[in-house]
Amino acid sequence: MSRRSRRAGRRLAPGVRFEERKPHPSRQARHRPVADWVQRWRVPIIGAAVLILVILIGVRLWLQSEPPTPDVNELRADIANGRNGAEVTFVATVAAAPATVGDHEQIEVIDALGDQLELDFNTQLGQWIPVHAGDQLTVHGQLYIDPGRVGVHCLHQQTSSGCPLPGWIQFEGQTYS
Repeated sequence: MSRRSRRAGRRLAPGVRFEERKPHPSRQARHRPVADWVQRWRVPIIGAAVLILVILIGVRLWLQSEPPTPDVNELRADIANGRNGAEVTFVATVAAAPATVGDHEQIEVIDALGDQLELDFNTQLGQWIPVHAGDQLTVHGQLYIDPGRVGVHCLHQQTSSGCPLPGWIQFEGQTYS
């Protein structure tokens, strides 16, 4: 190919000025650095990371929304280790008729392992529970360990600042909280 024909191929189209011509990319621009993929994929990568984070948060919230399952062994371990304030869920049998102490209904119960506990249910926050000796309850609340007695309180949906987590008592298919 002659020098003249090579130049002819590089000529501008008729009517195009020199300033308007498309510049040739430099060698560096033609061979972009390796980090250029970051520029192109930054938004999709951030979007995928946010989507994964949202999915993980949703799964965690879903798992936390599951009702707690009764675990008498965990209750026994919490009592043995003196974990005052532990969140507990267990099935128990009413040992004696409930007693009224001020605005509280106190129910003595025995769990499946034989531990005797006191349920301290505030009747100003919830309705009276119609239980009798021998009835079976499922309890979810906060463990308290006082000298000479062990019990569960914070048995309501609406609780005071001393009870950060809501609790409940289930009896004959009805939930009292």
